[in-house]
Order: sequence, then structure tokens, then C-alpha cells
Amino acid sequence: MELNLAVVRGPLSSAPDLRTLPSGTEVANLAIRTPVEGTATSVPVTLWDPPAWIADLAAGDELLVLGAVRRRFYRAGAATGSRVDVEASFVARPGKRQLGAFTRRIQASLGELAG
Repeated sequence: MELNLAVVRGPLSSAPDLRTLPSGTEVANLAIRTPVEGTATSVPVTLWDPPAWIADLAAGDELLVLGAVRRRFYRAGAATGSRVDVEASFVARPGKRQLGAFTRRIQASLGELAG
């Protein structure tokens, strides 16, 4: 059984970068600060078709993110580059109600391991 499950909680490093692609699809790029062995690491997060409240977020706002680690390839002139990020499937602000929904989603994802 394979599992690709990322759980990230922390404050935004900066305001979300919101874009509409030529296809009409909306995407939000977020950076969330998380502690790793005493230092802060900024985790890039991609959220497709984000809810409207994402536009109201600012640097320092805390988020809960559930998703999967993805590696994306792109062309930069003649060179090919890559980027690793978390592709979010669920994003919420920390709060008792949201934490319950977040926990249920994590349990559902982990439950798939048991078959």
C-alpha cells in the first residue's frame, strides 16, 4: 500500500498569490512556515479552485492544510526545472469546528491503509 499524505499547520509567510489561468481555472499559491528541528521552513502549497475566503488571508494568518506532496516540472527557456509542493485537498483556519472536519479527513485518508 502506498500513501502520500501531507499535513501542515502554521502561519502564512506572505499573502496568497492568486491567479486565474488561461483555461479559467483559479489557483492559489501559499507559503506556510513550519518548525523543523528548531528552525522555520517555508512549505509551498498549491490550492486549485480556492474558496473565496482565501483572498482575505494575510501574512501571519494560521492555516491547516491536508494534501499530497507533488513534484511539478516546467520549462524555463531552454532548461527544464522542477518544484516540490503540497497540493492541498483541504484547507481550513484553526478552530474547534474546522479541526473536527480536518481530523475526520485525516482519519479517512489513513483508513484507506487498513483496506
